[in-house]
Amino acid sequence: MKPEETVDYNVKVCWHAISRMYNTEAAKNDITTSIGFVLLNINQEAGTPATKIAPLLGLEARSLTRILKSMEEKGLIYKVSDDKDKRLVRIFLTEKGLEKKEVSRQTVLHFNRKVQETIPQEELNTFFRVSERIINMIENKEIF
Repeated sequence: MKPEETVDYNVKVCWHAISRMYNTEAAKNDITTSIGFVLLNINQEAGTPATKIAPLLGLEARSLTRILKSMEEKGLIYKVSDDKDKRLVRIFLTEKGLEKKEVSRQTVLHFNRKVQETIPQEELNTFFRVSERIINMIENKEIF
């Protein structure tokens, strides 16, 4: 079987192309794709517990710690200890963080609009169903 005939190869190549595209756009705004995804997952009203962000993005805690440190240094976020549980730290966005979050949101929306304008909805629905089935197979340990 040739690599381009395998599911994992095509998923990986597609994601790398998307990631490179997002990184190019993010760099224009002095952020990275990872920072953009973190920004999109922070609830500004209630703050987001730092421990909840990594699982949302499929990141290791160490990687998230590095990203949050960079975001704090760039003035995108600030941390607040929880009043009831001092071990809990909530992440909030600064004004600059809110601006970059909106840029990230618009970038994701633009990408998705362009894909939806080009690829018929029926084909996208098939893609979503197939992706969901593969994820379920992996999560249910039906492969290994």
